[in-house]
Amino acid sequence: MQRYFVSKEQFIQNGIVIQDEDAHHMIRVMRMKEGDQVIVSDGQERTVLAEITELESKQVQLTIVEQLPLDAESKWKVSIAQGLPKGDKMELIVQKCTEIGAASFIPFESERVIVQYDRKKEAKRIERWSKIAKEAAEQAHRNSIPTIAEPHSWKQLLNSFEQYDLVLFCYEKVDGEGQGIHLKNVLSPFKEQCTAEGISSPTILLIAGPEGGFAEREAEQAESAGAKLVGLGKRILRAETAGIVGLSCVLYESGEMGGV
Repeated sequence: MQRYFVSKEQFIQNGIVIQDEDAHHMIRVMRMKEGDQVIVSDGQERTVLAEITELESKQVQLTIVEQLPLDAESKWKVSIAQGLPKGDKMELIVQKCTEIGAASFIPFESERVIVQYDRKKEAKRIERWSKIAKEAAEQAHRNSIPTIAEPHSWKQLLNSFEQYDLVLFCYEKVDGEGQGIHLKNVLSPFKEQCTAEGISSPTILLIAGPEGGFAEREAEQAESAGAKLVGLGKRILRAETAGIVGLSCVLYESGEMGGV
């Protein structure tokens, strides 16, 4: 069943008004008609089953049929910090990590980032990424849309570590052993700690580098700031793959995907 995210203001008493692109999608693309039902969410507090009662040229009116449970979000809130990649790779990262269950995204600049930062261009890119996150969240039947922060400097990212219960720094060189194999060794005791301390919804920052990876001094700075240096297996992953794999591993270990 088709799902749409709308603002709280579009919920009116026992009804909903859908406008703009979503209304166009319902009328012109999906060719919906009166009596059709969809799922509508405000991305925060309400997700409902609603029935179309009236279609106009630029808006659709619906009546709420029933409230639906808010059970589509992971208990572990994982934010993806991604070194700005080239081209449209960030679009893939946002789309797939949203489907998997990322809570938010933080693009950042680091020593080996190839992309030249431009505030005006980044504003348009953030708007584009936000649209992709919305569409992916609708497709995945999530209850909320991940937020996308403005690009952080490396220093800003380091200073943000204290906001999280756990910071994971994906690094191919862990303890001088080459590709790291220690992600599970970090997540298993962290899960036990959360259980012991009664932390039901821990916040986690997962950091993935750009195409050139991280400089050794950046790894040292991240570790000094409180991050755990972890590897994602014995193979070197592309910039657009690391966050997807890391997020999947974290949510599996949380029990989200059957991990124990």
